[in-house]
Amino acid sequence: MQLAEVVSTWSKDPSTKVGAVITKNKRVISLGFNGFATGVGDHTHRYEDREFKYPAILHAEVNALLFAKSDLQDCTIYTYPMPPCAQCAAKIIQTGIKKVISIRPSKELMDRWGKDMSIANSMYADAGVSLTFMGE
Repeated sequence: MQLAEVVSTWSKDPSTKVGAVITKNKRVISLGFNGFATGVGDHTHRYEDREFKYPAILHAEVNALLFAKSDLQDCTIYTYPMPPCAQCAAKIIQTGIKKVISIRPSKELMDRWGKDMSIANSMYADAGVSLTFMGE
């Protein structure tokens, strides 16, 4: 989780910095942070323009999945500072990752993203993927 926290600082998004680390048997398989695709201008004004940012940004989990370039069956993904959204959860499940470890979301995050996280939790339960919050 400490590595996911460090990786989150690599994001240039001034409002949301998320990091993801995929591991298998205590070995790092891949890292990812939220940001624009390679070659897309990483300009501050784009991060401030929500109409551009939201459809254009890649979430940390997706970047970690794309950069893995290997079989992720039975891997674990760590995300910081929040659990994956429903869209990322679907991609995580599809790759065969079986464990998601994250930080329990704050009340503020739950107020904003609680419904989406609930959908992700339901999908994990259906697919046999465990979600664990650090310290619990």
